[in-house]
Amino acid sequence: MAANNSPLPDGVTKEQAFGMAETEMEYRVELFNRLSQTCFSKCVDKRYKESELNMGENSCIDRCVSKYWLVNGLVGQMLSAGGQRPM
Repeated sequence: MAANNSPLPDGVTKEQAFGMAETEMEYRVELFNRLSQTCFSKCVDKRYKESELNMGENSCIDRCVSKYWLVNGLVGQMLSAGGQRPM
């Protein structure tokens, strides 16, 4: 932390911090869009029969999202560990 009570780490300018935050936000939006698209196409019938999701579709989406987040976390751990297997 910088000694001047700045919330930014030493050596990071405001512009760099905004750039990093913007990149992180773009990543999160892309991740959400991919997750939504993947789980929707996997779990929801192409021929809409009802205005709401049925029990099977709800369960499928719940499992799909859980697995997607789990795998995303594992990949993040592997990347931050330099390619080593996470525990």
